[in-house]
Amino acid sequence: MLNHTTTLIIISVLLIQGCAASIIAGSAGVAAVAVDKRTTGTVIEDQAIEFRIAKGLHNDTELMSQAHISAISYNNIVLLTGESPNEALRERVYNIVDRDPKVKQIHNRITLREPLPLRARNFDIWLSTKVKTKLFATKKLAALQIKVVSSDTTVYLMGLVPRELADTAAKITSRIEGVHKVIRAFEYTD
Repeated sequence: MLNHTTTLIIISVLLIQGCAASIIAGSAGVAAVAVDKRTTGTVIEDQAIEFRIAKGLHNDTELMSQAHISAISYNNIVLLTGESPNEALRERVYNIVDRDPKVKQIHNRITLREPLPLRARNFDIWLSTKVKTKLFATKKLAALQIKVVSSDTTVYLMGLVPRELADTAAKITSRIEGVHKVIRAFEYTD
């Protein structure tokens, strides 16, 4: 284990070399991995699932031009959000995900409507950041164990967590200005 002086020297050298963003991003990544209940292999598989889904969606030009879809994988469970103008396209997205042999469950929350404008999507990004910040600031909450996804002011919470932590996170999230609905997509550890 490094002592404080050695750590400060390493950080100073990296800062002098212009790597501040790498240190901050790296530290957050290390912290997230340290508390993540998934195995390293599952984290990598979740990324691979997301990549395969994105590739499948991208290869469907009609889907790409008419719908707005996001797919998040956590512990091989996929959350689909976004908008589709019709049921046929919504079903095509589901089928792309369902064909992946590593996906064990799908939460299909794609709404039937025209895709949201960019300003609404930007609001959702801001809303997710606001929720993550509030969860992270709550001392008795292991916020790094919770994945936050927002779509059309609905906030989805994912993760491998005990029920008490899920209840606390959902309660805090529901009280944040701008959040209209909270959907739990947790896997419970108890």
